[in-house]
Amino acid sequence: MIDLHMHTIFSDGGLVPAELVRRARQIGCRAIAITDHVDYSNVERVTEAIARFCEDDHGIRVLPGVEITHVRPSMISEIAKLARDAGAKIIIVHGESVVEPVEEGTNDSAIDAGVDIIAHPGLISLAVAKKAALAGVMLEISGRGGHSFTNGHVAKTAMEAGARLVFNTDTHAPRDLMDRQMAMKVLLGAGLDEKSALETLGNSQKIVEAKSGAL
Repeated sequence: MIDLHMHTIFSDGGLVPAELVRRARQIGCRAIAITDHVDYSNVERVTEAIARFCEDDHGIRVLPGVEITHVRPSMISEIAKLARDAGAKIIIVHGESVVEPVEEGTNDSAIDAGVDIIAHPGLISLAVAKKAALAGVMLEISGRGGHSFTNGHVAKTAMEAGARLVFNTDTHAPRDLMDRQMAMKVLLGAGLDEKSALETLGNSQKIVEAKSGAL
């Protein structure tokens, strides 16, 4: 299991990074990314702190990242650059989830910014999904309640557009963690067949290896 969307007390998560890593390791995760919520006010401070933590040996691969959250679309590119310069290897943008008032145009601007993943992209249009496919930006199937309401639409639209999918839990607390078996159930529940579900899980490994070498 690889999970590239997780939160700690550096934003609105309930665990310090060390406990998050320990719990993830115990359920069989081989790699995770810590992607706390950032905007212009905290991006450098949070990213630098997580990057320092990730330098230690934790027994599994731990990548520093961010989730750019509720930022004006016109600012996403600038904040993504600040995060990369501060050491983030995984850049996620908080997509246009139907359960939060995310500004329209966020999904599109995230692609223009060259991020890695659009988290819970909501009712993403086919045109934007095709743009993500061309740019190599992955779309997330979410394990988190609320954000997962549109998983079926995301899966269907991504498959039609040729966009690649990833599965992430969006963990904020211990109860949110999922092992590979549960992740497969969520993906099958979103309407993917077994082959596509396995490919989706494999896409996370491709991101990790592109950012930090072979697992």
